[in-house]
Amino acid sequence: MSALAGHTAIITGASSGIGLAVAEGLAGAGAAVVINYRSDEDSANSLAERIGERGGRAIAVQADVSQEQEVGRLFDAAADAFGRIDVLVSNSGVQKDAPVADLSLDDWNTVIDINLTGQFLCAREAVRRFRSQPESARPSRSAGTIIAMSSVHELIPWAGHVNYAAAKGGVRMLTRTLAQEVAPDRIRVNAIAPGAIRTPINQEAWETPEALEKLLRLIPYGRIGEPEDVARAAVWLASDEADYVTGTTLFVDGGMSLYPEFRDNG
Repeated sequence: MSALAGHTAIITGASSGIGLAVAEGLAGAGAAVVINYRSDEDSANSLAERIGERGGRAIAVQADVSQEQEVGRLFDAAADAFGRIDVLVSNSGVQKDAPVADLSLDDWNTVIDINLTGQFLCAREAVRRFRSQPESARPSRSAGTIIAMSSVHELIPWAGHVNYAAAKGGVRMLTRTLAQEVAPDRIRVNAIAPGAIRTPINQEAWETPEALEKLLRLIPYGRIGEPEDVARAAVWLASDEADYVTGTTLFVDGGMSLYPEFRDNG
């Protein structure tokens, strides 16, 4: 039997990049997937069609995760389509980069609203739904699983990106604190912290040989990550193989968080 057979998973920000790969990975493991998108309707619908052509089940649902009512609508659509919700992968995120002296309040708020408040709103709704679902119908040992998409920058400071790093630092403590609170309900909460992954959001960092060479100096393992590396971690965390894992962050970063600048004693 597939690892996630009988599960329904919501993946936010799933129309491209890491979210798209996670949706494909969860679907490949047997889950019915809800592909959330904010603006790229064509990509989300195309992904749902591809999953269907492979024998899976998927729908695309538009919602802005920073808006409370839209998060509720997203979860309602998932429950209406598939009957229950078992996994949340809270992946939506943006960057609005600037040195702190030049960073506008609007850009600070946008990043915090989507990258941190959106995580809170989705996690809160997931906990409510998990608690309300009958135990007898559970497809797994847990009552539900939340996976927050964090970043190596929940740990590594990042000059010029203070809003992004602050949000990811908040995700770290949101994950740990929520896991502590809901563990008695048999709800598991973990995070994945990707390092440098080959996605459109950071294309400038890898699209030329010169840029890639510079990036690889920060990655002890010697290669850039692929979205599928993160997807495989998400499948594992969502499955019963990880049933005793909660309140932790899984770094998928090729060693970037090991401070490679200190390989030669700094």
